[in-house]
Amino acid sequence: MRTASEPSGETDASAGQKIIDRVDDHKRVKLALRDPEGELALLVDMVPSHLWRLTPEGEPVFFNKRMVDFLGLTVEDTDRPGMTRLTAMIEASIHPADAGRFGVTLRRCLAAGEHFSMRYRLRRADGVYRWMSSRAEPLRDEAGCIVQWYGLCHDINDEMRAQEELRARERELSLLVDMVPSHLWRLTPDGETTLANKSMADFLGWDVTDKNQLDVVIDTMFHPDDARPVADVLGRCLLTGEHFAMRYRLRRADGVYRWMSGRAKPMRDEEGRIVQWFGLCHDIDDQVHAEEALRRAASQLAQASRAASLAELSASIAHEVNQPLAAIVTNSQACHRWLSTTPPNIERAMTTAERITRDANDAADVVSRIRALFRQAPHPRTVEDVNRLIAEVCRLMADEITAKDTRIETVLESSLPPVTLDRIQLQQVLVNLMRNGIEAMDSVRDRARALRIRSCRDGLDAIRVEVRDAGNGFEDAERVFEPFFTTKRQGMGMGLAICRSIIEAHGGRLWTANNETYGALVAFTLPLAAIQPETRSL
Repeated sequence: MRTASEPSGETDASAGQKIIDRVDDHKRVKLALRDPEGELALLVDMVPSHLWRLTPEGEPVFFNKRMVDFLGLTVEDTDRPGMTRLTAMIEASIHPADAGRFGVTLRRCLAAGEHFSMRYRLRRADGVYRWMSSRAEPLRDEAGCIVQWYGLCHDINDEMRAQEELRARERELSLLVDMVPSHLWRLTPDGETTLANKSMADFLGWDVTDKNQLDVVIDTMFHPDDARPVADVLGRCLLTGEHFAMRYRLRRADGVYRWMSGRAKPMRDEEGRIVQWFGLCHDIDDQVHAEEALRRAASQLAQASRAASLAELSASIAHEVNQPLAAIVTNSQACHRWLSTTPPNIERAMTTAERITRDANDAADVVSRIRALFRQAPHPRTVEDVNRLIAEVCRLMADEITAKDTRIETVLESSLPPVTLDRIQLQQVLVNLMRNGIEAMDSVRDRARALRIRSCRDGLDAIRVEVRDAGNGFEDAERVFEPFFTTKRQGMGMGLAICRSIIEAHGGRLWTANNETYGALVAFTLPLAAIQPETRSL
């Protein structure tokens, strides 16, 4: 019995044959080294590529050993009845998808004597096709005639597979990048944009096939107010290598600016040098507007709370003041009755009593209207001449105008149609606007303090009144109508807000603007059609 350590007979025979083969190879090498042609043939067979030789007409006459081993056939094996060796070799060895192109290209080079170079798939002896890179050059005699062709091809299948896998990975990565619902971009270390994903290209309206268009888009993509800050911050990050993080507005293809949150980080090589920057920005416009709306709601809630407190205070004041005013009315009427029976100066006493009654009723009416203004109560309206109301207010404020060293200029269009309005409320608006204009010129020293009041038609169905001062204008024209917003030390910030509510209740419009040189304009319109106020419950 043979033990496990004892070799079998087959094993001994195989080992012996290998030894014999090596000895034979060694002998052939020694013989080849004694023969120059044999040495050359040996070197040709040792080349780790496929070497082949063709006749001037393109017929194969030699394959080196490596090529024969790969193909599993010799040159003589390509001899087929009714077919050239070249055609037979192409049919037997070249991939069907490459055979036509290979034959046409090689035959054109043979006819023209041009160098041959091509990549194609070659069939291995086991039936597997592998990619080859092949070249061929003609050998010419002294007369320049081609005597034969020498070709070389080497296996690039692994390289081609690696390239294909790399391209597949790149396509996959590109698809993933384009699927990201945010804007991805890439910069060189100097800040030049080299990539924008599909989401960003679609947002900017950039044609991804036009690389030159990106530079044009970049120059106009940021909001004018954000372009310089973004350039400054990004420029500093490019110099220092710091991470970039910023909010800015980006211009969409349709011209709309939307808020973005942008971030960028550098990619460094093994030595720590920045090779490129990768950036990401995503749309936060809805979030920003929601935050703004929340802030406005909170501010308006606080203002509403203050307005409610003020309304309660005004109602309380109106209630308290109405009692003595009512007493004045009662006492003036009694005085009128008593004095009417007294002989001395009866006419003068009656006139004085009538004035007291009229003034007291006017005061009570003003107070009640202030209270009703906060409670949105309806007011009676009459047909009035606006020019006449302006003249009355100017006379009423004559002393104040004189004390402020101010000149009033009125340009009133004649033949203005009358307007249905609340006389006292409109007087309140005019007084407030004129007083604001006069106070706006308190600091003016280098020009005349002139307040210009103008009335005119505004289209066919309205009239317009303008109050223009020579002050310094509005610093924040958008906020002047916000309740409790004021630039005066002693102001409450309710004047313009109340004026606007009065004018709008009349169906008109009130607005502000800064003059081209200096000063500001406050103007309002009143419709000519009669307005029936909506009845509201108190």
